Amino acid sequence: MNIYFVGLLALLVISSGFFINDAFANVNENSAFLLEGSGFAVTEESIKVSEIDIGLTSHQQSGSSIDFLIEDGFITLDNEDLVISELEGKFLREGSYIRINGNIESNKGIDTTISFFGRLVEESKDAAIYGFTGRITTLNDSYKIIYTAKLSQLTKVVETTDVSFEEEMLSIRILPGSSTQGIASSYIDSAETRYPILGNISPERFSYFSMDRITIEPGTTITLVNEDDVSHSIISGKENYGDRYNPFTPDGRISTTEIIPGESVTITFDEMGFYRLYDPAYPWMKIIVYSFPNVDSLILGTSKNQQGN
Repeated sequence: MNIYFVGLLALLVISSGFFINDAFANVNENSAFLLEGSGFAVTEESIKVSEIDIGLTSHQQSGSSIDFLIEDGFITLDNEDLVISELEGKFLREGSYIRINGNIESNKGIDTTISFFGRLVEESKDAAIYGFTGRITTLNDSYKIIYTAKLSQLTKVVETTDVSFEEEMLSIRILPGSSTQGIASSYIDSAETRYPILGNISPERFSYFSMDRITIEPGTTITLVNEDDVSHSIISGKENYGDRYNPFTPDGRISTTEIIPGESVTITFDEMGFYRLYDPAYPWMKIIVYSFPNVDSLILGTSKNQQGN
């Protein structure tokens, strides 16, 4: 019996290594994150594809826990969008776990509750992968969810009194060749490699903008500089995931004039919240912006490796 007990205890200790995770090092106070993932929502009668795409900002740390506010985003059940209404969340054990609870609203106006719990699986220097389980509960069904999701953090840039450096940081360049990446049957996304090579176009694209994820205070003005050889325009809207023919729906908050090659325009983010910016003619060109107060420093970053242009 003692041998059996010792063997069982050893097995439990070894197995626990698969469930005890180090904290995600980049989870800290007053930072912005994207949580993007997909999986399935399951009942006894059906299995639906489900996606999660939310923007969140972390707040004050208490012990090993950090509360966060979900600024914007949505969850899908097949083709139904569930829009964020009243959700709260917490990083536990300094990012080893994530808990999300609260209410979301369907496009039919029906209240729905969610309760998600995520465990850290792997991490890189600026992002982490979590496995989520939990429930989506509607008036008629209770779905068990199984997700894999990526939590991405933006990079902080230390404030400076050098005005010319700060002005440079507040400029975003539309990089040369960005408009040509959509000629394939499926557009080449940032940092993705496609073969065969089409003509003289590189199969690898590192970025379409010099910065494509930024966090700023409300009232900040950004300059967009067009270094491409065609004109562009940038508007804000809601991303329609899975809809290749209508990938965005404009929301009317941001809309630039035509930006001809070599010229620039300015955009001011007056409202708090979460912005998705895109070029309606080249919808693979996207920028994500968080606008919220009390930012410790200007935050700029890229979601992919930045191209050396």
